Amino acid sequence: MSKLQELVRKLCPNGVEWKSLNEISEMKRGTSVTKKDVTFGDIPVISGGRKPAYFCDTYNRDGETITVAGSGGAGFVQYWTKPIFVCDAFSIKGKDCILTKYLYYYLANIQGDIYSTKKTGSVPHVYISSIKNFKIPVPPLQVQNEIVRILDSFTELTAELTAELTARRNQYEYYRDQLLSDDNIKAGKTGDFHHEVKWLPIEDIFETRDGWTPSKRNSDFWKNGTIPWFRMEDIRKNGRILSDAIQHISTKAIKGKGLFKKNSIIVATSATIGEHALLLADSLANQRFTNFAICKSLEDKLLPKFVYYYFFKIDKWCLQNVNVSSFSSVDMLKLKQVKFPIPPLDEQARIVSILDRFDALCNDITSGLPAEIAARQKQYEYYRDTLLNFPKSPEVA
Repeated sequence: MSKLQELVRKLCPNGVEWKSLNEISEMKRGTSVTKKDVTFGDIPVISGGRKPAYFCDTYNRDGETITVAGSGGAGFVQYWTKPIFVCDAFSIKGKDCILTKYLYYYLANIQGDIYSTKKTGSVPHVYISSIKNFKIPVPPLQVQNEIVRILDSFTELTAELTAELTARRNQYEYYRDQLLSDDNIKAGKTGDFHHEVKWLPIEDIFETRDGWTPSKRNSDFWKNGTIPWFRMEDIRKNGRILSDAIQHISTKAIKGKGLFKKNSIIVATSATIGEHALLLADSLANQRFTNFAICKSLEDKLLPKFVYYYFFKIDKWCLQNVNVSSFSSVDMLKLKQVKFPIPPLDEQARIVSILDRFDALCNDITSGLPAEIAARQKQYEYYRDTLLNFPKSPEVA
């Protein structure tokens, strides 16, 4: 920071000039195109989402380019240094007075302001006209260069940590699959195949029930709700071990056999197939999930955490056994016949202990690489906010 502070004191001691975005950059709309109009290739097509819509064999932007998504993920800002095809989006490129990378960092820092300009309709949309008059601080190029250098260093470190985390997760998944393989479960820790493992059909081990969505028209089902009601968004936001939900329902919404039991499993058997979670509280889930609760007669034979880990294998089975019609869903009749192992409790505990340690290193936000990445991200955001906070010079204040 000392070098930057020195540059600011020397080159802009009284603040900096702020200019309109369209005054300091070239802003261009994308070219409308559909999949059927292009030949597929390796050029990203930038449209309304956070990821390329697809890939084609031609481009309409090259070199440094900022893109702002038009619809879908409206307002999402990205930075590119390779050829791209801008479709349902628009591009921004800095002019001589401003570095494109500096401008990207500034626009990313005001992502919320850009998003707030979206025009509502059948599909929310952000337009050039909505942001072209945004005021941007334009410090001297030397100051911009130093800001970019500092923020790049944070970005590169986070990218390196993220790549390491991805590699470690791949290793963990491979080791988890090996540890939960049929042969390993049969062999146990001694490898002598002498301990007893029972294999029973899923329907003989678990009571299964479908989730449901209480009617939104009946406010009594939702008003002052205290019962967790899980959706796929809960897994995406809070992981696969769930103690509370984003949304809650009231006791008036309970029907039939009541709540899903604590320590049971929910599996997405339609829509986003092949995802599951362990429930740490009595709760319910929407109709995309099927609940698997250990039968009372076997509750003392299976550890919930072992069941949770083995269901990663069930996820893969589900993905390979889908009924495809107007709406994809798992073949539940076949799934109920899949054999599920019941090793001795000490063997289950051994497997759980090993996988818990690996899982913490790879996924626990309080320890291991995820915690370090989160800390670096907070540090980056702090410096980004600080570095890009320029006072206006007196003549334009």
